[in-house]
Amino acid sequence: MIKPAIFIDGDAGTTGLQIRERLKGRQDLEIVGIPAEKRKDADERCRLMNDVDLVILCLPDDAAREAVALIRNRTVRIIDASTAHRVASEWVYGFPELLAGQSERIHSATKVSNPGCWPTGALALIRPLIASRLLPSDHPLSIGGISGYTGGGRQLIEAFERPDNDRITDPYRLYGLQLTHKHLPEIVFYGGLARKPLFTPAYGAFPQGMLVQVPLALWTLPRKVSGSEIYEVLAAKYEGQPFVRVMPLEPPDGDVLSPVGLVGTNLLELFVFQNVADEHVLLVARLDNLGKGA
Repeated sequence: MIKPAIFIDGDAGTTGLQIRERLKGRQDLEIVGIPAEKRKDADERCRLMNDVDLVILCLPDDAAREAVALIRNRTVRIIDASTAHRVASEWVYGFPELLAGQSERIHSATKVSNPGCWPTGALALIRPLIASRLLPSDHPLSIGGISGYTGGGRQLIEAFERPDNDRITDPYRLYGLQLTHKHLPEIVFYGGLARKPLFTPAYGAFPQGMLVQVPLALWTLPRKVSGSEIYEVLAAKYEGQPFVRVMPLEPPDGDVLSPVGLVGTNLLELFVFQNVADEHVLLVARLDNLGKGA
């Protein structure tokens, strides 16, 4: 049997290295690469991308667009881990649990855009509630939380990990304080939202893991909704899914939740916390920002 050949473009970066690590034990796939002596040979890179069965792009947005333009062989399938093509009409969004039939669309697609880590958590929580009309599409949503610093890319990783006195030592930092973020278009588009949510991300002094939080004041909704109803909608949506777990309605032991509980896995856990008396609900997604989130 001929093994499908995979080329990871950008395999020296954090995401590329982890994808290679996850695939190295597969006996049914062949991972091909550019020999060290041809690392800077643009023709060799282009040849490989057009000779393999699958190209995985682990590149910045502009470089990903340039790489796609080099692939002229229409039988080559592409997975793009950047944000460059996430809302492009000719690309299939790589979140199999999000929509009915999405897994089949991914399976047959030639171009798949890999979801972002923040959108993975946010969409898993929000989309089913919009679809079931528990949440209006124009509801003023807020999305926040914390991610490991590896989600910020190579420069941020080096800033945390370099041994000199210039490394970042802060335990926690808010970012994106202009209140614009490259993940917003895909959250709005795939979330079925009529308005952009207020998105306030942060990163902490830990490499991997994340919590995505969506607070809801239920008394602001146009009709009466309970935390139990929200929980039931999520539980029904993801029943039987191997990588998405809707956790029990009761708070975890100690009434605390760590962002690093799923590091090294491809799992996504969804939580519904509620204060019935005050009509407050907190939706939380926990995942590895370089696992299910990348």
